[in-house]
Amino acid sequence: MARRHRRQLLKNTYRERSIYKRRMLVCAVMLVMMTGVLVYRYTLLQIIDYDVYKTQSDRNRIQLMPIAPKRGLIFDRNGILLAENIPSYTLTVVRERVKSLDDTLAIIAELIELDDDDIQQFEKRLSRRRPYEEVPLKFRLTEEEIAVVAVNRHRIPGVEVNAQLVRHYPHGELFAHVLGYVGRISEREVDEIDPVNYSGTHHIGKIGLEKYYEDLLHGTVGYQNVESNAHGRILRVLERHDPLPGGDIRLHLDARVQRIAMKAMAGRRGAVVAIDPATGGVLAMVSSPSYDANLFVNGISSKNYRALQEDPDLPLYNRSLQGQYPPASTIKPVWALAGLYYGVVTPSTRFADPGWFSLPNDTRRYRDWKRGGHGAYVDMNEAIAESCDVYFYELAYKLGIDRLYDFGTRFGLGNVTGIDNTNERAGLLPSRAWKEATRGSHWYPGETINVGIGQGFMLATPLQIAVATSVIASRGELRAPRLLASVAGEPVDAPLLGKMEDVPESAWNAVVRGMEEVIYGVRGTGRSLRRGLDYRLAGKTGTAQVVSIAEGEKYDSEALEKRKRDHALFVAFAPVEDPRIAVAVIVENGESGGGVAGPVARAVIDAYLSGADQVAPVPEVKSDE
Repeated sequence: MARRHRRQLLKNTYRERSIYKRRMLVCAVMLVMMTGVLVYRYTLLQIIDYDVYKTQSDRNRIQLMPIAPKRGLIFDRNGILLAENIPSYTLTVVRERVKSLDDTLAIIAELIELDDDDIQQFEKRLSRRRPYEEVPLKFRLTEEEIAVVAVNRHRIPGVEVNAQLVRHYPHGELFAHVLGYVGRISEREVDEIDPVNYSGTHHIGKIGLEKYYEDLLHGTVGYQNVESNAHGRILRVLERHDPLPGGDIRLHLDARVQRIAMKAMAGRRGAVVAIDPATGGVLAMVSSPSYDANLFVNGISSKNYRALQEDPDLPLYNRSLQGQYPPASTIKPVWALAGLYYGVVTPSTRFADPGWFSLPNDTRRYRDWKRGGHGAYVDMNEAIAESCDVYFYELAYKLGIDRLYDFGTRFGLGNVTGIDNTNERAGLLPSRAWKEATRGSHWYPGETINVGIGQGFMLATPLQIAVATSVIASRGELRAPRLLASVAGEPVDAPLLGKMEDVPESAWNAVVRGMEEVIYGVRGTGRSLRRGLDYRLAGKTGTAQVVSIAEGEKYDSEALEKRKRDHALFVAFAPVEDPRIAVAVIVENGESGGGVAGPVARAVIDAYLSGADQVAPVPEVKSDE
């Protein structure tokens, strides 16, 4: 009975029809709704948001591509090209167009030579780039490599050969320290630069002049709208706005003088700085040894960088701006002026020099470089000419550290010069306040005595010493040294930082006369340099201790390691009557200021004043200091 009842229920036709109708109604409603949604979406896509989606569609085939500006050129004062842009071909990879990066790299390695450094640098760049951006794999492809890649392009989709301009320094090592170099933009620099103006640009000034004038040299980015196919290949250019190239600049540097200075310093460690006293323009700036700046443009190899870093002569170290040395006796003309200015001495004031000096109530003897001394009566002229230490011990003691410090700052000592370059160091002109702040100790009179001969705590860069010499040559004009001479033909003047109008002319004359006697005096420490001179030269020798010599002991060159021997210094300007060039030379462990550093300065001055490409060498002579 129960089974018959269930069968009757299942066979209820009316109920089944009712259920069927409800289902059909639901389906019909859903169909209408879905059709409505579809119509709405079509209306939205084709009518309401047509422009929006058309733009998005165009973006798949039309790309806005930045055009990097051409970097400005750098010339010397005579129009000789120092930094240029040359065409270079680069192999690039777009990650999103490559099916297998490992397979692609393996194929490329079969076609052209790829070393481990190429791969490592590529992987670093890859991690910093978006998938659709081109990532350089190898720079400066040869014509043969370009041809091989072109023939095998079907095997390596996503790999392209792009032509671009890259920085090149035609003189190699000659201007490396002063110009610096450009290099590929780092991750840190990406966060600091203008992302719009540097889109499409891969290089930026890293150090030196290239970094200091980056904004001027870089230019303004351009762009172009291009149509491309599904593979990303450009079909045509729809619109183009050319970039504005960077500004070309002309420097005060003289390539010919720079070359002669570098040649004179060959095989030596040290620096040469030459300045025009009238303008503050830097005529030559050499740090020896140097390096080839071209190695850094597209990323230096680990092998080459390690070799430069491990070189004991430190070729990467810019001695002209960063080297801090005791100025030694080259500072004596400045202290002589201080003595005259404060009225402590006159040109005729004489001090006895028995070969040593002692402070009152002190048994310690401060020795003269000349063991027997310079005589019972030494005046200022003789003291400068013969570099009498005892005279300047006496003078420093009478002046005191406070007046030495105040007067020294007027020559730019103890502060950065403000040159238009990077990483300049300030040197050290010690004072009571400095010692208290840094050493937690008061100042002792014996420390003043050491400052009197440019030793002790006192340090200066070759550039600072050249600037101080330029101040003497110009009779009191302190100018910020400048490398930049003009931009687009418009001259750029070096700012005048100060003029010592309160120092009497007689004081300048007395000091300059003493510096002339260094060259022309019978016992002048630089007398060997006067041979063959056709202009009037004023100079000053210097010898800076590297290691201390115990009281009573004699300096023995042969007993010391080469790198512990004294540094040789020489400063000069010429012609005396109308100075056109002031020079400072430091030769590390050169020992003789007049015999080693002096001939270098003489060669530089001869080259500048004569205008000759080749200058007859001045033989090294063992001088008194």
